[in-house]
Amino acid sequence: MRFRTEIEIAPLKYKIGYGSRILTVGSCFADNMAAALSRGKFRITANPAGVMFNPASIAQVMNLFGNPVPVAASEMQNGGNRYFDYRFHGSLSDTTAQGAAEKVNKAIACGHEALAGASDVIITFGTSWVYELKQTGEIVANCHKQPAALFNRRRLGTNEIIEACSALLEGLLKEKHVIFTLSPVRHLADGFEQNSLSKAVLRVAIDEIVSHYDNAEYFPAYEIVNDDLRDYRFYADDLVHPSSQAIAYIREKFIAAAIEPAAAAFLPRAERIAAAAQHRPADTQSAEYALFCRKMLAEIEDAQAAEPSADFSAERSHFAAYVQTGI
Repeated sequence: MRFRTEIEIAPLKYKIGYGSRILTVGSCFADNMAAALSRGKFRITANPAGVMFNPASIAQVMNLFGNPVPVAASEMQNGGNRYFDYRFHGSLSDTTAQGAAEKVNKAIACGHEALAGASDVIITFGTSWVYELKQTGEIVANCHKQPAALFNRRRLGTNEIIEACSALLEGLLKEKHVIFTLSPVRHLADGFEQNSLSKAVLRVAIDEIVSHYDNAEYFPAYEIVNDDLRDYRFYADDLVHPSSQAIAYIREKFIAAAIEPAAAAFLPRAERIAAAAQHRPADTQSAEYALFCRKMLAEIEDAQAAEPSADFSAERSHFAAYVQTGI
């Protein structure tokens, strides 16, 4: 008997390998996928500007990464006890204008470097609902807990999304492999009907985009959760975000569809090394742990010879710090 319909995902045209340099931008789901790839020691930069949900803000910050313009402290908005930039996530706010400007400029520099070096860009849309500042008409990436009276709320049209993404794919992303995903995270603050409509608009826009640009592809994370798993046991306690089990399942599907076979075969070895570096024994000063660290350094050298592009710099530094302990 069959109790669910498992999704069959066609392999992507362009595969990601350890030689790839990856930038992810978008919703918190982009962070989840980036974390999964990072554990496998791929070289990846995740959301330099913080989590973003709507396509207009994602396009805006991508253009800023491509054409960086530093900001001054005087440009920061004063929200009472926090200073911030409406184009960026709240994690880049600060108690002082100078501190906020420094965080924003650091994010811009990080994004610029990551985009310039990226071979692959993963863009995850979360919602087509946006908030516009009444005073300027600017679409904000984050309202930063400011009064609702300051904003107009509206839904982006498919053509707006397509035009913004087309400009990127014909400009900054023309030579990049771009993977679009639709976040399965439910934006229930919008209501069930409005969330459903929002996701539908995004899905239609993405389909139009990938059908017109050869370097753009779609990975069906949204369909995996809603049409394959489709059960509340695959959601976290908030019944909004996918559970860790669901994220792991999506990761397996992504590896099968988007990762080069040789890289996929090497990935478990890389994850074992990363996991070993995270383990903390009761006595890190013991001779036994020093011996273990020496063995792991030898394993890293063997793994590095097998896959020179894998990034084991953090693990190498960790184990090297303990090799003389207990001797």
